[in-house]
Amino acid sequence: MNADFADLHEFAASVCPPAAVLGLDFGSKTIGVAISDLFQSVATPLLTIRREKFTKDAEALAKLVAARDIRGLILGLPRNMDGSEGPRAQSTRAFLRNMQQFEGLAHLPAAFWDERLSTVAAERALLEADTSRKRRAEVIDAVAASYILQGSLDRMRVIRNVT
Repeated sequence: MNADFADLHEFAASVCPPAAVLGLDFGSKTIGVAISDLFQSVATPLLTIRREKFTKDAEALAKLVAARDIRGLILGLPRNMDGSEGPRAQSTRAFLRNMQQFEGLAHLPAAFWDERLSTVAAERALLEADTSRKRRAEVIDAVAASYILQGSLDRMRVIRNVT
């Protein structure tokens, strides 16, 4: 997985530990949510939001941001395997633009992380853990969000150690 490095460098500089960060796996039906610890070392699956209307989705995220004192957002950017961006990536970028206008979310710095194969990795991990099919369906998006967030946390640690 690769980051949008320009965004991630700026993000890493603006969201220094101790500060929790949310990772989002934005889909057409759900939003998988993961959270980092205050030291931005470990990503943990948190929950899955069933998408309704943008306002309701944003309200759910804003409540979570306020309750957990979240300082930044990492959104998985669904690129095609050749690295190009298709309709899903455009939809994710539009979702972020809308969130940046929403009270309770507008103040948060955000960055994108290439999410190619994050759901595949999450599915593999859940299968290895012998998770039932029903439980996998319930948690797959949050686990995918944790893969997205963990990748970006690892890269930010490298960025901070180099600069």
